[in-house]
Amino acid sequence: MIITEIRVTPMMLPLKTPYVWSQGTEDAFCVNLIELVGQDGHIGVGETTTAPDAAAQAVILRKIGQHFIGRSVFDAPRIMAEAYRANFLVFGGNMPRYANQIMCGFDMAALDLAGQATGRPVWDLLGGAVRDHVGYFYFLQGQTIDALVADAKAAVAQGHPIVYLKVGIDPDRDVAATKAVREAIGDTRLRLDANEAWDPATALRMITRLTPFDVEYIEQPTPATSLEALGQVARQSPIPIGADQSVFTLNEVYRAVSGGHAHMIAVGPREIGGLRPMIKAAAIAEAAGLKLCIHSSMTTGITTVAEHHVGRAIPNLDDGNQIMWQLLQDNILAAPDIAPIRGHLALSDQPGLGLELDYDMISRAAERFEAQRATG
Repeated sequence: MIITEIRVTPMMLPLKTPYVWSQGTEDAFCVNLIELVGQDGHIGVGETTTAPDAAAQAVILRKIGQHFIGRSVFDAPRIMAEAYRANFLVFGGNMPRYANQIMCGFDMAALDLAGQATGRPVWDLLGGAVRDHVGYFYFLQGQTIDALVADAKAAVAQGHPIVYLKVGIDPDRDVAATKAVREAIGDTRLRLDANEAWDPATALRMITRLTPFDVEYIEQPTPATSLEALGQVARQSPIPIGADQSVFTLNEVYRAVSGGHAHMIAVGPREIGGLRPMIKAAAIAEAAGLKLCIHSSMTTGITTVAEHHVGRAIPNLDDGNQIMWQLLQDNILAAPDIAPIRGHLALSDQPGLGLELDYDMISRAAERFEAQRATG
């Protein structure tokens, strides 16, 4: 299948409620939609997160995309390696984390197009499914503790087995919110994510305060710049510790597991560079006896479907993975239905990613982005 055209569309997608975490409050997600058009008219789709600027990233995506034109979709790994060497390494821009953010969308789109060309679901192209469904946690939302408690009660009522709460916002608020959520959910499993908010000493103090609430896991309590700091906490904490922002490259995954710096690896396609690198990251974790938890991000249902495919193919996948599309006001997918039922999702084996875009919704999101850009 020869690629004849690439399209990049920046989009702005408002959230249902403000997204509150240790790094601030967000009202919308911006993403870049990538479409690879094959010679027979099939279109493979992917997307990227857009930090620090979606329009600037779109320029880079279009430049990288030129490497694909006129070449076979089945050569995508070679093309992406050549594009990284030509556009980053040759000019001294050894920025693997940023390159991963760029390449993940191309990897998704290429696998989608290849799956359509072969009539196989993407999980078959990743080695084959090892499970029939993927498990997800329920991501609590709310600007107040009362709102978080109400959302937690709704999660339990819907039968979700795992609840996930952001902390790292304020010590007393974190403890009060965790206590209130625990009381609201009973014996439902509870996970926390501090998003790099604490130094090791603060992290250990907070863990002491949070231990009474039967927390099964805390994600990335310390800054991503130091795996050693994360390891200090992991080796002393009575609560298992996960590496997330610390492991956005394969080398970092290796360092985390070989150094005993975490009890779980949480990483997603947009950080590690796509679905194929996710398989490699999972294998590194598996060699150390660790599970991999899919870390989603500020993305749409495209990434949710892509993550589901790779989750079906990872042997050492955790049973509580992350999705983010449900936080958006608008779903840009016309199909399939990607809402987990009681914490589980099982998509059918359609060719490629097996999704259908809602182009009316995409047009509105693109117009919203351009309007926001025009007004600054």
